[in-house]
Amino acid sequence: MAQGAVSFAGGLAGPYPQVFVVDSQASYSPEPSSRRRWRGVRGRALHYLVALAVIGMLMEAGCIMHLYNRTRDLINAAQPSAQQVGGTAQGFTGSEETNEIPVEPVRKPLPSKQKHSAHLRGSNSPVLADNVVPWLEDKSLLMFTHGMVLNDSRLVVRKEGYYYVYSKVHFVEDCSLFKHQVMMKTDSYGNPIVLMKANRYHCPTHKSKQQNSPQNIGNSYLGGVFHLSPGAKLYVTIDSPTLLKPGADDNFMGAFMI
Repeated sequence: MAQGAVSFAGGLAGPYPQVFVVDSQASYSPEPSSRRRWRGVRGRALHYLVALAVIGMLMEAGCIMHLYNRTRDLINAAQPSAQQVGGTAQGFTGSEETNEIPVEPVRKPLPSKQKHSAHLRGSNSPVLADNVVPWLEDKSLLMFTHGMVLNDSRLVVRKEGYYYVYSKVHFVEDCSLFKHQVMMKTDSYGNPIVLMKANRYHCPTHKSKQQNSPQNIGNSYLGGVFHLSPGAKLYVTIDSPTLLKPGADDNFMGAFMI
C-alpha cells in the first residue's frame, strides 16, 4: 500500500497521513503598473534634460572665456609700449609735485602700410571743358588724397591694385535726361574709357517755383571695383552742366584700395 494510505481491513494501520498547510496570507509580487512605468520614463527624461543643460552651460562658459581672451589680446595689442610713445611711460614716474597732465603723443601709421585712397568734394566753380565736374583743391578733414594726386579735377592713381571707385552728384529734375559718368584715361588707350554711367529722367509731380527746391532735386550714385594701373586718371562728367546742383555737400568722388 502506498505511503500515507488508510487501511480499513485491519483497522487503522500505517503511519499518519501527510498534512499539507496552505498559507492564504502569502505575499506575491504584483506586476508593475502603468503609473510606475510612466514615472520611470519621466525620471530618465529629467536626467537627460539636466545633462543637456549642464553641457550647454559648459559650452557657453567656454565661448565666453574665448571671447574674453580674444578681447584682452586685442586690447593689449592696441596699447602702445614705452618705446612706441617715445619714453612717455618714464615721464609718468617723475616728480610727484607737478600738476601737468601727461598727454600721450599721437602715433601716425607707417606710410608703407597705409593704403592709397582719396575723397573729393564738389566745387562751386562752373563745369570744366568736356563737361568734367570740378572738385575743390584745398585739403581738409572732409577731403583727402593719400597716395593719390589731384590734377585738374582728375584723380591720378600711383599704385597698381584693385580700387573701389564711387561718385555722387545732385541735379535739378527738369523733365530732361541727365547723364552721369565716371571716366578713366590711361596712356594705354587713346580714348577715355567709361567705367560707370547712369541715365536719369524724372519729372517732379509737384514742381516748385524755385529751381533748387528740394522737391525738384534728384541724385545719382555710381560705385564699383576696378583694377587700376599707375598713371590712370579718374574723373566725372555730366552731359547737362546747367542741371548740376553745385556744392561741396551735394557732389563728391573718391577711390580707395581694397
